[in-house]
Amino acid sequence: MPPFRPCTRALRALELPKSYVPRRALQPNFFTPTRRCISNGNRDRRPKRDPLEEWQNPRPSKWPNKIRLLMLPFIGAIIYSMYTDRNTYQAEAPSIAEKDSILKRENGVSDQSPMRLRMEQFIKQHQKEIVAALEEVDGNKFIADSWQRPGGGGGISCVLQDGNVFEKAGVNISVVYGRLPKAAIAKMRANHKALDPTVESLEFFASGLSMVLHPKNPNAPTVHLNYRYFETADEFGNTNAWWYGGGCDLTPSYLFDEDAIHFHNTIKQACDKHDKGYYPRFKKWCDEYFNNKHRGETRGVGGIFFDDLDETEKDQEQLFSFVQDCLSAFLPSYLPIINKRKDMPFTEEQKQWQQLRRGRYVEFNLVHDRGTAFGLNTPGSRVESILMSLPLTARWQYMHEPEAGSREERLLEVLKNPKEWV
Repeated sequence: MPPFRPCTRALRALELPKSYVPRRALQPNFFTPTRRCISNGNRDRRPKRDPLEEWQNPRPSKWPNKIRLLMLPFIGAIIYSMYTDRNTYQAEAPSIAEKDSILKRENGVSDQSPMRLRMEQFIKQHQKEIVAALEEVDGNKFIADSWQRPGGGGGISCVLQDGNVFEKAGVNISVVYGRLPKAAIAKMRANHKALDPTVESLEFFASGLSMVLHPKNPNAPTVHLNYRYFETADEFGNTNAWWYGGGCDLTPSYLFDEDAIHFHNTIKQACDKHDKGYYPRFKKWCDEYFNNKHRGETRGVGGIFFDDLDETEKDQEQLFSFVQDCLSAFLPSYLPIINKRKDMPFTEEQKQWQQLRRGRYVEFNLVHDRGTAFGLNTPGSRVESILMSLPLTARWQYMHEPEAGSREERLLEVLKNPKEWV
């Protein structure tokens, strides 16, 4: 702690007048000294005031004693405030958002950068690639909407509505800094023991790419994707806990087995590069997670889903590589399907069935999806970006039942009893 140096101006206000300054011992003098002053050429002899008399009978001060006494508490309060405020400012450490901003400005992003910055760079790059590929399919441009979060971070929402192929499509990235309250820490600690349950709050960082595509043609399937990274930091800004989550799944209104097989096979190849057990494990997790339990049916024909993958699974670099390969597999898994189905003929009855299936999609997102709940409960979150996943149109028809032996009935049978596609 630096030494305390009170303000000199405040001390000067308490200074005694010069007449109070101690003088050297007085020597006896039996004559009155005189001072010669020259004025207008004449010598003027004026008596000088006796120092002893000046000490005993000082001139009245310009600051009466009562006023000076009244000022003492005020000046003391100023000095105390200056001292305590200085210590307060010194105790405040920069947030991880401020640190990351400096790192990006001074050094850019490299393989040696914190994982936060590397994940942010990766999802921004893939957002551009996916948007460009989908614009080529649709023939229309996405609207890019960037936003900033007051607590730190922001994002870019790329949305296409009423296109040639997609009724609604959204490819969003978010990079969020903030603080987790104690209640949230306690809840997350169930899966992450490194979190300290005794602290009142922790800084956190969350970044991810989320995408939902709702095609116009009922024969073309809806698809969803999300890959994310989460990290907390202690009071000194050091990483406290981290984990990855994500996955992708296919939601058709009309089932084409070859589409489901191609989609799952592409994802499986990405998983097998890292662990042969990943695909069956995460495929089962997907069927269980994307499930409208109140309906007794899955949302679609699945894909993969995982969450809370941290150092207990694999090291950070291995998991980052796994997430990179999964995200990179999206375009090869979906583009052949959408290009094959987007121009197929369909009837008004098929369009109404598509609207009913979209209603089930909305039910899952608003009732069961943890990502939607986390986003809506995060202070300062952007609601428009969170609810981007909802379709432009949907339908709820009372007590609707498909005809026996129809394609609609076969889809429901598969949704109630998930299949192994590869």
